[in-house]
Amino acid sequence: MQIAIVLYDRFTALDAVGPYETLGRLPDAETVFVAEQAGPVRSDTGALALTADRTLAEVRSPDIVVVPGGPGQSAQMENEPLLDWLRTADRTSTWTTSVCTGSLLLAAAGLLRGRRATSHWLALDVLRPYGAEPTGERVVLDGKYVTAAGVSSGIDMGLTLVGRIAGDEHAQAVQLLTEYDPQPPYGAGSPGKAPAHLVEEFRAKSRFILT
Repeated sequence: MQIAIVLYDRFTALDAVGPYETLGRLPDAETVFVAEQAGPVRSDTGALALTADRTLAEVRSPDIVVVPGGPGQSAQMENEPLLDWLRTADRTSTWTTSVCTGSLLLAAAGLLRGRRATSHWLALDVLRPYGAEPTGERVVLDGKYVTAAGVSSGIDMGLTLVGRIAGDEHAQAVQLLTEYDPQPPYGAGSPGKAPAHLVEEFRAKSRFILT
């Protein structure tokens, strides 16, 4: 089973690494990082790079497609080589997935039209013009499309999909071995829980945060 995780300049690291740590533990999984050009690809902070060992052209029919989000996503919304690759890979994929604003790239490729999908809470409204039905759920399954909300939800998405593919017990084993047992020090992980003034502050800044 080949899992292709797409990289592009200024992706968010955990969007890619969360699914890598969970989906990569599927039986017989081959995880490959892909980009337009092989080599190191810098994350949104510029301090971390992941290596794309293969180009998009070299990986045409992965079983699972994972598209991370990040500030760099905005520059990719009209990147036809990437969008064409997503359409091509989706024709034969078993699962097409995204984390955070990666769902906007799936939407821009026309893959979420008429489907329920999620994204980072600051970007949900951007899905609608592409014909998707935005929802604030943490992980959304609609057919073979699995979208996750912001950043850390990619871990949840990965575990959800592991359970669908390999069974609940295997997914539980992955969760146990990664010791994924969230106990955050603050109850501020969603706009419905966070202090209202912080939510409004980031809504006001959203066009700068997401670009």
